Amino acid sequence: MPSKRKVTNNSNKRKSPDSQDNAAMPLKRAKTSRKKPEVFPNEVPLKIEVTNNSNKRKSPDSQDNAAVPLKRAKTSRKMPKVLQNNDPKVKEILRQVTTSGIILTCGQGDTGQLGLGDDILEKTRFAQVPNFTKIVAIAGSGMHNVCLTDEGKVITFGCNDEGALGRDTIEGGEATPGLVDLPGRAIQVTAGDSHSAALMEDGRVFVWGSFRDSHGTLGLLTKNKESTPVQILRNQKFIKIASGSDHLVLLDNTRKVFTCGCGEQGQLGRLPERKTDRNSGRGGNKLLTPDQVYFKISKKIEIENIWAGSYATFAKDANTDDLYVFGLNNYGQIGLKNCDKSFHPKVSDTLSRRKWIQISSGQHHTIALDEKGQVYVLGRKEYGRLGLGIVSEDATELVVVPKLSNTKCIDVAAGTAQSFAVTENGKLYAWGMGSEGQLGTGEEDDVLEPRVIESKYVKDLEVLRVSAGGQHTIILAKKINE
Repeated sequence: MPSKRKVTNNSNKRKSPDSQDNAAMPLKRAKTSRKKPEVFPNEVPLKIEVTNNSNKRKSPDSQDNAAVPLKRAKTSRKMPKVLQNNDPKVKEILRQVTTSGIILTCGQGDTGQLGLGDDILEKTRFAQVPNFTKIVAIAGSGMHNVCLTDEGKVITFGCNDEGALGRDTIEGGEATPGLVDLPGRAIQVTAGDSHSAALMEDGRVFVWGSFRDSHGTLGLLTKNKESTPVQILRNQKFIKIASGSDHLVLLDNTRKVFTCGCGEQGQLGRLPERKTDRNSGRGGNKLLTPDQVYFKISKKIEIENIWAGSYATFAKDANTDDLYVFGLNNYGQIGLKNCDKSFHPKVSDTLSRRKWIQISSGQHHTIALDEKGQVYVLGRKEYGRLGLGIVSEDATELVVVPKLSNTKCIDVAAGTAQSFAVTENGKLYAWGMGSEGQLGTGEEDDVLEPRVIESKYVKDLEVLRVSAGGQHTIILAKKINE
């Protein structure tokens, strides 16, 4: 039987920003200006005269060319270094933790995304997900989670309507974490609203679930959803993957970037606006078939790191401090000026010239962590998601979060309209929209500045990583002195 989504009575609760804001952002198709080839009516066709030279001696050209093949000059183009997944550089961009821990969740649980059983529909404080104590990576999404064990096994729980769990949920159910059957050891996991992905230690990538666009279910690699893992781009080897709400970004071992999924906001970076509608010619095939993103025609760009926001993509140039961005920018959340969305890569002057450790982007804001442990925010101010207190304007330039300016952080995450930061001593800070208990404060109020989470289950733990979903949050932690 297909999984049924539980419906809770939230009539008295404030609607999420998705329901408030998307109506204000109608998707418009750009007018096409397809040009016909130019015709020159006065042009006379070129005539070639043929003469009979059978009695003439052949020219030296015709005698010698067969014996002297033309040689191409040697080029000095430097081949890109092929990276392996066991390289220290790769481990650095994956930010793998060196110790395993437990997972805790809070927020809305109506589709099993808390992993606490069918009866737990909401938690305003973090609670431990039972039976799993050796987790090394987490990925929260709209309504499900993907976790990675120290043995490279993948665990999922939450909504499975589009196949995002990658496993049969008839027996165990959606709210009980279960293993995904994968052919090998995984080293990274990601999750979007209705899809999931895993990067294997040998460079293969497997995906499952479905992408969605403004018309509904879009499909995954074809127009159908995938309920179990399928391999993507079989001839490529990858070193990192990143998931937006409905798109996937892949960095291969020669520093090239590939994308697939929904492109309506420009988040694929490789198609003009008119081609991002599934109904425009072969639009659907071009969206779902992973293809390379090209950054600059004038020079060869090698990318060393990638991140994905809900509706945007970020790519760091390996040879400079330039950060390329593409996607939704209606609140300046990806650092472009005078531009609501970008369908092709542009250098973000706002985000360039810094060494970023982590970038996370929600619906309308971005939070970024630099190599010094400083936390910066950018974008929309409503609901306190920037952590700047009461402010009258959105942040169109990078702003340091004042309450964390004297604290070194090791991780950050953006949810739909909420933000989180983890400090080097294992403390978790949360701020932004709290209407579904997703901040873990024990209340459902918005928080305008970072607040340390010191609830019963968290205060005796060292938090290692945080990942924010739509209306829930998941953290990875270990017991202090363990």
